[in-house]
Amino acid sequence: MNLTIVGAGAWGTALGLVLQQNDHRITVWGHDPAHLAEAAAALENRRYLPGVPLPPAWRFEPDLDAAVRDAEGIILSVPSRALRDLSARFGGFQGLVVSTTKGLEHSTGLTMSGVLSETVPGARIAALSGPSLAAEVARNAPTAVVTASRDAETGRQVQGLFHRPTFRVYTSSDVTGVELGGALKNVIAIAAGACDGFGFGNNSKAALVTRGLAEMTRIGMARGARPETFAGLSGMGDLTVTCFSPMSRNRSFGERMCRGGSPAELLASQAFVVEGYPTTQSAHALAQRLGLDAPITAEIHAALFEGKDPRQAVADILGRGSKAER
Repeated sequence: MNLTIVGAGAWGTALGLVLQQNDHRITVWGHDPAHLAEAAAALENRRYLPGVPLPPAWRFEPDLDAAVRDAEGIILSVPSRALRDLSARFGGFQGLVVSTTKGLEHSTGLTMSGVLSETVPGARIAALSGPSLAAEVARNAPTAVVTASRDAETGRQVQGLFHRPTFRVYTSSDVTGVELGGALKNVIAIAAGACDGFGFGNNSKAALVTRGLAEMTRIGMARGARPETFAGLSGMGDLTVTCFSPMSRNRSFGERMCRGGSPAELLASQAFVVEGYPTTQSAHALAQRLGLDAPITAEIHAALFEGKDPRQAVADILGRGSKAER
């Protein structure tokens, strides 16, 4: 198939490599023409995925209209804040659109496929999520992910596009659960980074991850997701790798914040997007609208957006009253 990757970051590049190995024709669009020109000349994404050679057959196209003109499928790998505006630019597209973005739209609380259903209403829409660090995928480390679509045939098509011995793709019909798992785990990962920043150790992080998963599941079920989805790849799987890997941007952000960096300064110094930052704001607002108890999300929100000292935020989580596990 002719496939266009919208987003020239590490994740879009890694997914392009998977698709290339399955003999698909790849076009890459990115917002920075100079970056695309450099990648095309060097056959390497030196900015986001250095050291990984890119196929000479790839086409790098700085014009979005031209990039999607002949596409049969579009793979979206852009920051959540950009997804609505970018996807609206090809709103008449009627092929396959796969979102690999893990976030929530703050103003609406929609997942990314929810946004796409509004901006590209004629497309066949799916989401791809799961524990998948771009650098490991790019070097063919064994990985398993899940694709979710409300249309079973669309889900099977996405599975067929990506599935390889080292990139196993499972299918799900629980789009809400898969996408919420991918988004909400980034909030918990910032808290996991705080555990590392304060030197709490593995007991603390294991407790945080476990209670974070319960919090994610509670929010998901209130939105109609199936609880078992959060025990799968897009829930527990993605949460685990994001909270424990030194390559996790969200975990690293939380760690650096608790070692003295202000959120604004850290974000300004990061070359990469930290999706957990805007998602914390969106998730906190969503939990409040749903009337749910989400203490980890609330305290991370207070530390990021309300000026609360991270140590006090952690102390307030630990100081909650005793209760039964559920």
